[in-house]
Amino acid sequence: MISKKINVVTLGCSKNLVDSEKMMHQLKAGGYEVVHDAPEGDARVAIINTCGFINDAKEESIDTILRFVKAKKRGSIDKLFVTGCLSQRYADDLRAEIPDVDEYFGVNSLSDIIGKLDIGYRPETSKDRMLTGPGHYAYLKVSEGCDKKCSFCAIPMIRGRHISRPFEELLDEASLLAEKGVKEIILIAQDLTFYGMDIYGKRSVTELVEKLASKNQFDWIRLHYLYPSSFPLPLLEVIRDIPSVCNYIDLPVQHISDKVLKLMNRSHSAQSTIKLLERIRTDNPDAAVRTTLIVGHPGEGEAEFEQLHRFVNDFRFDRLGVFTYSHEENTPGGNRFSDDTSPEIKEERRSEIMAIQQDISADLNLQMVGRVLPVMVDRREGEWLVGRTEYDSPEIDQEILIINSPKIKTGTLNRVKITGSGDFDLFGELI
Repeated sequence: MISKKINVVTLGCSKNLVDSEKMMHQLKAGGYEVVHDAPEGDARVAIINTCGFINDAKEESIDTILRFVKAKKRGSIDKLFVTGCLSQRYADDLRAEIPDVDEYFGVNSLSDIIGKLDIGYRPETSKDRMLTGPGHYAYLKVSEGCDKKCSFCAIPMIRGRHISRPFEELLDEASLLAEKGVKEIILIAQDLTFYGMDIYGKRSVTELVEKLASKNQFDWIRLHYLYPSSFPLPLLEVIRDIPSVCNYIDLPVQHISDKVLKLMNRSHSAQSTIKLLERIRTDNPDAAVRTTLIVGHPGEGEAEFEQLHRFVNDFRFDRLGVFTYSHEENTPGGNRFSDDTSPEIKEERRSEIMAIQQDISADLNLQMVGRVLPVMVDRREGEWLVGRTEYDSPEIDQEILIINSPKIKTGTLNRVKITGSGDFDLFGELI
C-alpha cells in the first residue's frame, strides 16, 4: 500500500516547474496529499523532477537524489521516483550507479508516473495545475522542445523537436490560471519567437499575445526567451502599445563575436544582433532589455572576449546574466570541440562582465529615483514589502524594497515612488 502523501521536488528551470505543477494536480485529483520541495522525511513517497542541462544543474540533481536515497535507507521514505531531464538523458547510467531509486522516468512521462501510483491519468484536466509559488504569478509553457542546434545546448537531445501548443489550448489554460488568482502570466518556451511555425506555418507569438491581452484577465503578460534570429518585429509594437504586456524584452544573444557565434551554431550575426537591439531601443525606448551571455566557449580568445567586453559597455543592457561555458557530451559542441579554456579564466571573464554590468545597473537605477511606477508586491520580508516593476521578472531580476504596510496585500499592483537605489535593487514608498 503506497502512502497517500507525496513530496514533489523540482529542480531546474520554470519549464520544469510547470511540469511538476501539472503532475501535482493529477496526483491531488487522484486522492493524494501533495507537498512541494519538502524535506526528505516529510512524505513516504518522493518524486524528484531533475535538471540535466549543464554541469552545475546535473550535480545539484544527483546530490538531491543521493540525499533522498539516504532517507530511503534510513526508512524515512518508502518509494522514490526520479523524472525529468537528467533521467531522460542518463537513464541507463543512473540505474546502474544509483539502483536504490525505485524507478526512473524521462520527460513527458506523466501518465507513466501516475500509473505507478495506482491512479488513472485524467487527460480532461491536463491543462490544470497545482500552483507552487506565491499564486499571483505563473508560467505558461507555450511549446516543448527546440529545433535549434546551438553548440552548447542539450535541450533538443533531451526534449526533442519544437512542438507548439494550439491557441485554444493555451487560452484555456490561461483562463484556469486567472481563475486561481494569477495576476501576472509569464510566457516561456525554449524559443518563444518560433512559436506557431510547426502548426500555423508562421511565427505566431504576436497573435498569441494579442489574444491573451484581449481577454483582460491579467495585470501583466511577460515574455521570456525571445531568440534574436528572425525576430517578429510586429511584436515590438504589441509590447509597446498594449498596457498589460510588460515592457520587458528577454533576448539571449550569448555573444557578439561573429567567430564565436558561428562556433556556437547561432543563426544571428553581430551585425544583425546590433541592428535588432538598435531597433528595439528606437521603437520602444522605455523597454527593459535583458540578455544572457556565455563566456569561455571554445574559440573565444582574448580578442573575442574584448569584443564582448566593449559590446556590454556600449549597449548598456538593463538586465544581464553571464554563464560560463559548460562542456556537454553529445551536444554539437561537445562532439566537435575540446574545452580549451580553464575554469579559472572562465570565472575571471564572467566576473569582469558582471562588474561592468554592476556599474551600468547602479547608474540606471540612480536614474529611476523620483519616478512613480506600478509595482507588483511579491512578499513580506521583515520590515519590508518586496516587489517588482514591469521591468523585472521574478527570481532573476532586481527587486524594490518598500516599508511594510499592513494595508497592502501581496499579489497586488501599487503605485510606488522610487526613493533610493543600489547596484541591483531599488527602494520606494507607497503613494
